[in-house]
Amino acid sequence: MKVILLIEDHDFIRENTAELLELAGYAVLTAANGKLGVEQALATRPDLVICDIMMPVLDGYGVLHIFNQNPGLRGIPFIFLTAKTERQDLRKGMELGADDYLTKPFDSNELLNAVAGRLARFKQLRPEYEATPAGLDAFLHDAQAVGQLDSLESLAADRRTHELPRKQIIYAEGDEASRLYFVEAGRVKTTKTTAAGKELITGLYGPGDFFGYQPLLEHTAHHDSALTLEDTVLRYIPATDFTQLLLRNPKVGRQFVRLLAGRVREQEQLLLAMAYNSLRKRVADTLLRLHEQQTATQPEAEPLIQLSREDMASLIGTAPESLSRILSELRQDGSIELTNRDIRVLQPERLRRANW
Repeated sequence: MKVILLIEDHDFIRENTAELLELAGYAVLTAANGKLGVEQALATRPDLVICDIMMPVLDGYGVLHIFNQNPGLRGIPFIFLTAKTERQDLRKGMELGADDYLTKPFDSNELLNAVAGRLARFKQLRPEYEATPAGLDAFLHDAQAVGQLDSLESLAADRRTHELPRKQIIYAEGDEASRLYFVEAGRVKTTKTTAAGKELITGLYGPGDFFGYQPLLEHTAHHDSALTLEDTVLRYIPATDFTQLLLRNPKVGRQFVRLLAGRVREQEQLLLAMAYNSLRKRVADTLLRLHEQQTATQPEAEPLIQLSREDMASLIGTAPESLSRILSELRQDGSIELTNRDIRVLQPERLRRANW
C-alpha cells in the first residue's frame, strides 16, 4: 500500500483530504505544519507528499528544501496544495522541484488523478539507490547481480572506510582524478581559487553525498580542491572500476545520473542567486539552507551552523567583513543568535519572508 504524507494546517481540509485518499486505497500520514511533516517523513518515508504552502512554523517551500537536501527524502514526489494562484508562487514552487501544483478548492478527481499520475511516473524515474552507505552498496553490487562485471574484487578491496582528520586535503585543483568519493560521516568543502588568490567554495558535502565525479565523467583533472571541515569518514571508488560499472551496466549509469541531478540543480540555483540577489538576501538564504540541512539530520535538536566566517563568506561570494556586517544586522533584529564562531537561526520565517 502506498503511503502518502499530507501536510496541511487547516483541520477541515486535512481531515477531508485524508479521508478521500484512504477511501482510494492509500495509507495516509498527516501533519498540521511543516516541521511536524518533516519529522513524520524522517520516521516513515512516504511514497508521495501533498503539502500546503502557507503554514506556521515551517512553510511548504521550507519543507521541500529540506526534502531536497536530505538523502533519505530526496526524490519523493511532491505536490503543492495551496489557495494562492499568483504565477510567481507557481514558478517558485516548480523551481524548487515540486512535481505538481493543485489550487484550492479542488475536486476529488483532480486530486486522485494527480496522485496516481505522479506515483506512476516516479515508479519509472525515481532512483533505486539512495545516497546512504546501504544504498551505495546496492549501487556497487548491482552489476555483479546481473553478471555484467568480470570481477568486483578490486572494487570491494578499495571500498573500506577512510578516516580523515579536520583540515585534511583530499585532492588539489589540477590533481589527476583517480576515484569517486562518498561521504559516510563528517563534512567536506570543495573550493576554487581565482587568479587574484581569492577562494570560492563550490560545494559543501555531508553524509550521503558523492563528490569528485565530474572530472571522472569528463576525463579531466580536478577543477577544484577538496578539504575536510571536520573529522570525516569517506569511501573511495576507483575510477577504472567506476567507469566499467557505468559502461557495462546502463541501468546503473542511469540511476547514478539521476542520483546526481539534485546536486546540479542546487548549483544552478546558487549561481542565479549569486548573480541577481542582494548580499543581504544571499546571506539570509545561505543561513536558511544551512539551518535546514542541520534540522534534517537533527530534527529534535536546536542545530548550530558550524562554519567559519571565512568559509561562509567564500560560500556566499563576498568579503568576511561584509558578511559580519549583515550577520550583525540579523542578530539585532532577532533573526539569529551568534555564539562565538557558531550561528543559531532563531526565526527562519523572518529570514524567508522578509522584504529584502
